[in-house]
Amino acid sequence: MAGSTDVASEHAPDGYEDEDGHEHEHRSRWPLVAAVGAATLYLGAGLFFVGGDLVPSVLPTVLAPVGAVGLVVGLAGWANEAFVADYRQSRGGESALYSTTMVLFLASDVATFSAGFVYYAFVRVGAWPPDHLPPLLGSLVLVNTALLVASSVTLHYGHEALEAGNRQRYLGLLGVTLLLGVVFLVGQAVEYYELVVEDSFTFSSGILGSAFYGLTGLHGLHVALGVLLIGIAFGRSLRGHYTPDRDTAIRTTSLYWHFVDAVWIVLVLVLYVGSTV
Repeated sequence: MAGSTDVASEHAPDGYEDEDGHEHEHRSRWPLVAAVGAATLYLGAGLFFVGGDLVPSVLPTVLAPVGAVGLVVGLAGWANEAFVADYRQSRGGESALYSTTMVLFLASDVATFSAGFVYYAFVRVGAWPPDHLPPLLGSLVLVNTALLVASSVTLHYGHEALEAGNRQRYLGLLGVTLLLGVVFLVGQAVEYYELVVEDSFTFSSGILGSAFYGLTGLHGLHVALGVLLIGIAFGRSLRGHYTPDRDTAIRTTSLYWHFVDAVWIVLVLVLYVGSTV
């Protein structure tokens, strides 16, 4: 029996409890890969828009896609290691380190969004309103906001249902959350279409256009990633991968989704409502 336990511990991932209740420390390279990829992507994008004649034009053209690939690979490896491999290999409970890692990731994301809001603050310091300011605050934005807030509520109570052992209620609420996230993305695509086609308001429409599409596009990217995570969680839930004692993936995904929701509310207040003031 001791030999089989040693074999299981040898092949199990770090950051889990074995049959004897021993906690194993977890070390992962994937968050670092994702962080380096994101930094490279941001550097390439920054040089593309403001580098001008400071660097050769080929440099941002290479850095941005390489960084994007690094970010995607890092996030995919991280998600697989944290939420898939552990289920296949671990025989014990899940490590709370994954929740801590998600909190640290979101803290870095606060800095990312803060940079965008600081840029918008500099836009507002100038003459306002600008020459070409379409009506940003409309019914579509209000509907999208209601959808995203509702999705946080359904995810919260869905997680509570999982912890209470109510599988059917959990699956139903998680499925509704996934649907609301998809509809939000469709609504944002419709909003972009109306602004670009009907109002001729594009990314190149001055510094306001770059601020608006930079912030809303960054948030939309986060929503799309959240929808992907919830979709994976929903698929795994249908296979019975989660129980009241095994819910780390749902907990960390909930943290991420609530963060995205909170950022959207701030974005609506600052950007959409702020444009009318």
